[in-house]
Amino acid sequence: MNLSDISPPPGQKRPRRRVGRGMGSGRGKTSGRGHKGQRAGSGFSLMRGFEGGQMPLHRRLPKRGFTNKWRKEYAIVNVGRLEGLEGDVFDAARLKELGVIKDLKAGLKVLGSGELTRKITVRAHLFSSSAEEKIKAAGGVAERAPESPPATHGNEQ
Repeated sequence: MNLSDISPPPGQKRPRRRVGRGMGSGRGKTSGRGHKGQRAGSGFSLMRGFEGGQMPLHRRLPKRGFTNKWRKEYAIVNVGRLEGLEGDVFDAARLKELGVIKDLKAGLKVLGSGELTRKITVRAHLFSSSAEEKIKAAGGVAERAPESPPATHGNEQ
């Protein structure tokens, strides 16, 4: 068997419908668009969600919730994950190098899930209270990194 021998199953590939090619084709004259009307003219395009003038579903349904445009998204790592990594000093650059975090976003936040049995130094922008307790209980140091500069949106000078 060869890749060049493979063909689609019968009936899968159908010829393109050629409209507007004369009366004998069965799709001549109005080309399947009927007579006159909004949809019959050239250059017609329909807005997505248009319901013929009826109030569209996306406008009939109630809007819910709130999106905080100043929300800060942090790269997150748990102390249990730090336990299994080699080395004693961890910061955002080191964790990125090890493949623990992909994108730093607004900064690094350490959470307290998991156990920590060895002495480590962690530099992060934020710590949960349980993470800070676990690092200090193991004899380690939880250092706060300086705040990362806020992301600009292109229109600030």
